[in-house]
Amino acid sequence: MSKKNYLKSKYIIFLLFVIVCLTWGTTWIGIKIAVETVNPLLAAGLRFIIAFPFLLLITFISKSPIFFPRKSWPFFILLTLFYFTIPYYLLSFGEQYVSSGLTSLLFSSMPIFSIIFSKIFLKDKIYLNQVIGITLGFLCLIYILISEGLVISYTDFLGVASILLAAIMHGFLYVYSKKAGDGINVFTFNTLPIGVAGVLLCLLSFVFEKNQLHAISLNSWLALIYLGVVASVGGFIAYFYLLKRMSPVILSFIFIIFPVVAIFISAIYENKPISTHFIISTFIMLCGFAITKLPTNLRKNH
Repeated sequence: MSKKNYLKSKYIIFLLFVIVCLTWGTTWIGIKIAVETVNPLLAAGLRFIIAFPFLLLITFISKSPIFFPRKSWPFFILLTLFYFTIPYYLLSFGEQYVSSGLTSLLFSSMPIFSIIFSKIFLKDKIYLNQVIGITLGFLCLIYILISEGLVISYTDFLGVASILLAAIMHGFLYVYSKKAGDGINVFTFNTLPIGVAGVLLCLLSFVFEKNQLHAISLNSWLALIYLGVVASVGGFIAYFYLLKRMSPVILSFIFIIFPVVAIFISAIYENKPISTHFIISTFIMLCGFAITKLPTNLRKNH
């Protein structure tokens, strides 16, 4: 590869990294706007219904299989329910009571749960700095929740619990899929589960929620289209493109960056000033989560 092409490739990778950080950082405000006039089950379902045709088209173009291998059907069911259907409903439900910025901060704990589940199920070694980082990060998170008054109100607490449960489910499926999803194409991995989850969420919505489609605002529709097309399809493609070309450790720092983007946008849209102690606590928390990623680099250097 010539120097010119090499630099061009590096610029493209850097640009896509920024795009993923911005896309994931704006996802949370998109959910917030969507659930302003759409019930949470329906909001999560419509997002996937919108995304599915685009993913299906990409899957056909890439000549990837739509269906999981027969031996992986149990994993397909688990993935559909506990990675897409339930967690994305929980996120939509939680954002009715929690700011979009704080939601992103709560969900950024997902890689920490992955470390814990890796120890439990894969018997991976946990390093001292991971223990320190996890402890520091969660202590700061607890302080943030207390200082924001989100452990007093029952509904606010329920919103926080829902978001953390979604992060826990994603953390578990991330670890579980390392073995169960080995060899499954990335487009196969996402396309049909998103389609089935979308239909399932919409059906559950029409059974358990009182929907008034005519009452859905234009802003909510635009947010759903953004979540379906840009976040679920564009962000997904960019992320997996980077996953093949960047160190997973460096790429995982997206989880440290996107909450910063989300908090800034949340403060503007929801007109909530960011206090100094919130900024300091968030910085310490994200630093704690960041240092949990150091052992991978250390192992590679020895």
